[in-house]
Amino acid sequence: MNRSQKAKKIGNILDELYPKTPIPLEHSSAYTLLVAVMLSAQTTDKKVNQVTPALFNKADTPEKMVDLDVDIIKSLIQEIGLAPTKAKNLKKMAQQIIDAGGLRADWVFLESLAGVGHKTASVVMSQWYEIPAFPVDTHIHRLAKRWGLSKAKNVEMTERDLKKLWPDSLWNKRHLQLIFFGREHCPARNHEPGECVICSWAGLKKYFKNK
Repeated sequence: MNRSQKAKKIGNILDELYPKTPIPLEHSSAYTLLVAVMLSAQTTDKKVNQVTPALFNKADTPEKMVDLDVDIIKSLIQEIGLAPTKAKNLKKMAQQIIDAGGLRADWVFLESLAGVGHKTASVVMSQWYEIPAFPVDTHIHRLAKRWGLSKAKNVEMTERDLKKLWPDSLWNKRHLQLIFFGREHCPARNHEPGECVICSWAGLKKYFKNK
């Protein structure tokens, strides 16, 4: 079975498991989604969703965020990893957005914002602006290697490989399905590939040497 055939079969399984793909981060606007995704780096979505209500109660727009002292922002997100750096980036990012006249669906602009990389920009582009993108996180990178969909050593190359396997009309849905599957059925550790609905036939043996 080649990569394309494998991807088609995997896609059918994911569509059956996850016919709907709700966005896991709580948000009410492009800006609050951007903030939530930026905060989620090296932190679980669950933790972000626990922290953002208080933050957004104080500042759910760039104008409100820029008026907050960095120490106040830090205190509101202190339970999240890298809080000091993220607090500084939130304030700087808010000013950048104001200076630019607001957020817009522009790759170069989004990736120029403080604390925003390609993955964060991809999530906002796909999940808010509905522009085809394939954000790759650690779950997706792991699964792509585990199933032989990519031999890439980094997320950028994995993204390139996965985009070739599915039409762009499916990218936004497929990346969320892969994240859900990785979290719920295919963990990095203590995984039983023989019991996994995908690893049982698609998993590469070299990644399950001890199984």
